[in-house]
Amino acid sequence: MENFLKIIYNVNKGRENIKVKEIELIKKAREPIIKWYQENKRELPWRKEKNPYHIWLSEIMLQQTRIEAVKQYYKRFLEELPNIQDLAEVEEEKLLKLWEGLGYYNRARNLKKAAQIIQEKYQGQMPKNYSQLIELPGIGEYTAGAISSIAYDEPQPAVDGNVLRVISRLIGSKKDVLDSKTKKEMTQNLKEIMPKQAGDFNQGLMELGECICMPNGEPLCEQCPLQEMCVAKNKNLTAEIPVRNAKIKRKKEEKTVFLLEFENKIAIRKREQTGLLANMYEFPNIDKKVETKEIDTVLKSWGLVGKDIKK
Repeated sequence: MENFLKIIYNVNKGRENIKVKEIELIKKAREPIIKWYQENKRELPWRKEKNPYHIWLSEIMLQQTRIEAVKQYYKRFLEELPNIQDLAEVEEEKLLKLWEGLGYYNRARNLKKAAQIIQEKYQGQMPKNYSQLIELPGIGEYTAGAISSIAYDEPQPAVDGNVLRVISRLIGSKKDVLDSKTKKEMTQNLKEIMPKQAGDFNQGLMELGECICMPNGEPLCEQCPLQEMCVAKNKNLTAEIPVRNAKIKRKKEEKTVFLLEFENKIAIRKREQTGLLANMYEFPNIDKKVETKEIDTVLKSWGLVGKDIKK
């Protein structure tokens, strides 16, 4: 029993040593990342000033959307809603129209909900710390970290897919980046070494992931400020790291959608107030596949008669 306990102790001690080495390597990378970012950062509209409202809006828009696609929406949105008060008071129809084309419309609804709370609780001023930001609707760990660090240099990490990829390759980690435990561990490691220039450090990590340490194809290692210390590069593991093991199950649904035309007008309806695409407009539909002979029955249930039915 005594020998067994010693073995367990030594294993745990070995894990701690690995963690210390990883944190030291990330710590060593801070200065090169900040310097590279300050010299190479792209000119993006939300980087012109440290306006927390602008940073917040850009971060929400950039979820699930490419930077180039966001630029035009960002400009139009701010022209119509230049401050938090305007966002808090905007009609939902106008808000969704401004968001049209970006998808994931709950992002827009949560922006308005959060703006209303900011108006009521913080006198229209964006909260300055992570703990307050993360309480707002639509703001999770990453977004709270991004806003608090970029706008206020609060030493909080902002860990997204780009950051997970850069750090995984830097330290040579083969842990599954789609596993929440991996993200939690890397976030904690970064929290321990956050520099005073937290905003530039976080943006530098994101920028490296976007422009150099890319997910698809060969990373541009020769242009990377971390190439000499990067474990994945030096061990030829960039094709193997990051590791993604989790599989997302796709849900399939069968529907029959109706294009109902009457006197050159097409029927649409509004969806329910909750659930997928809440309050959005759609063509009438039913949750199953039907044969042509069943169409009359469906139409009658809606109080309609079909004159000419086509598939």
